[in-house]
Amino acid sequence: DGKIYDAYIIYPKNHTNEANFVEYFVYQIMPDILENKCGYKLCIYGRDIYPGEDAASAIEKRMQKSRRLIILLTQQLIHSKEDAYDQHIALYNALIQNDTKVILLEMETIETYGNLQESLRFIIKQQGTIKWKEEHTVHPQSPNSKFWKQVRYHMPLARRSS
Repeated sequence: DGKIYDAYIIYPKNHTNEANFVEYFVYQIMPDILENKCGYKLCIYGRDIYPGEDAASAIEKRMQKSRRLIILLTQQLIHSKEDAYDQHIALYNALIQNDTKVILLEMETIETYGNLQESLRFIIKQQGTIKWKEEHTVHPQSPNSKFWKQVRYHMPLARRSS
């Protein structure tokens, strides 16, 4: 299908305390589970988009080469204007072009979805979110936990390397 990545990850990129866990999750836990243990290939901004590349066009190209978009919902992402660009492109691709599925991971309890972009609220209404719960932090590396099983259910079939 011409896609290089199984999923493009959208996450808040601020360096506040609560973002530390999210960044750890994005750079350590997700690759360990989804790439090392399940055979997926992820595209993570800051790891797979290089310094000097035009960020806007690089983001767009990588998303087009991804089978899924995984958006990590946090209070910070909801209120951040900085991450609005990749969210906007992602949601445009998912909803208007209808060629990419979105997987929403609720990383912390979000009291109200009222502050979310309308397109995100639409996706939540259609398919819901996969909630990260604190008990996952005890064994976040188990691909067989309920959380990771739900994520894998929404992912494309993994290509096993021979």
